This record gives sequence, C-alpha cells and structure tokens, in this order.
Amino acid sequence: MGEFLAEINVRITETYTSLQAARAAGDDFLADMHASEIEDLKRIAARNGVDAGCA
Repeated sequence: MGEFLAEINVRITETYTSLQAARAAGDDFLADMHASEIEDLKRIAARNGVDAGCA
C-alpha cells in the first residue's frame, strides 16, 4: 500500500501544480479539469482505504 500511496500523492501534487499554473494563466477550463482530476484521485485513494490528504 505504501507504493500506491506514494504514487497517488505524486499524481495529486503534480496535478495541483498544473492547477495553479492554469489558474495563473487564466485558463478556467483547464483549471476545472485539473481540479476534477484531483478529486478523482482523492476518491480513488479513499476507496482503497488511503488518506491522500496532500494538496
């Protein structure tokens, strides 16, 4: 489970960075897409009993 948690956290962190960049660029569509991806990743983690609380 440690590897799963690490990978989820990496993906959330990377997506959060992309979300911030999209917001800074004023790209609302891309920002919404990244925000949705973060929520999906957190849902996947929760379904697997993992707290992916980063980002």
